[in-house]
Amino acid sequence: MESKDMLKVSKLTKRFGGLTALSQIDFSVARGEILGIIGPNGAGKTTIFNVVTSVYRPDQGSILFDGADITRMKTYQICRTGVGRTFQVVKFFGALSVLDNVVAAAFCHINQREEARREALTVLERVGLASKKDVMPRSLTIADKKHLELAKALATRPKLLLLDEIMAGLNPAETDRTIALIKALQKEGYTIVIVEHVMQAMMALSNRIIVLNFGEKIAEGSPDEIAQNPEVVKAYLGAQYAATRNKRN
Repeated sequence: MESKDMLKVSKLTKRFGGLTALSQIDFSVARGEILGIIGPNGAGKTTIFNVVTSVYRPDQGSILFDGADITRMKTYQICRTGVGRTFQVVKFFGALSVLDNVVAAAFCHINQREEARREALTVLERVGLASKKDVMPRSLTIADKKHLELAKALATRPKLLLLDEIMAGLNPAETDRTIALIKALQKEGYTIVIVEHVMQAMMALSNRIIVLNFGEKIAEGSPDEIAQNPEVVKAYLGAQYAATRNKRN
């Protein structure tokens, strides 16, 4: 029987010398849900993504994806099992066009260039970049660079998407378009974990949220529960955010 959890992280711990970046982190992600991860800078959010995708090896704990243990797999193996991700700092091949950047990602599952090109064109249409397929990535706006990151992740044919601050630096209209795109991806069947500092977006998108502080999970719950949690308000959201939210409600 298929488990309802696509990702299950247990007792995840990562140390860098004397610094404990993650300490005994437990969480799961149900199929089809959007899980948000929030917390102050340095809380360990991106480190979770890096450990799940084997950029870093954990010092302790286990990671199950689709019921299989991926804790010690290599990064490319994890990608091929169905975990795709974006990076907080946008990464692209500067000498390749937008299209060829996505073609390169499609080679994760496709061996033929023409098939990879067709896949890349479909993905670029999906994220709104089809008209810019022949331009060089460095000439893109910040929003388009973020969407190129997403296109590359989608081209690897993931079942689980890890989105790391995909809305950082966007204006309100660009943020709204990205929120709509992520919601559409969820409706299409993608399971999503998102790290983001844009709280209005996190509250609008997330089915559940976990909160990190100094490498420890301090809270987990629905967006409303998180917004009202005194420890979360103190550690991250701040009294001003809570007051503003209470006025809206």
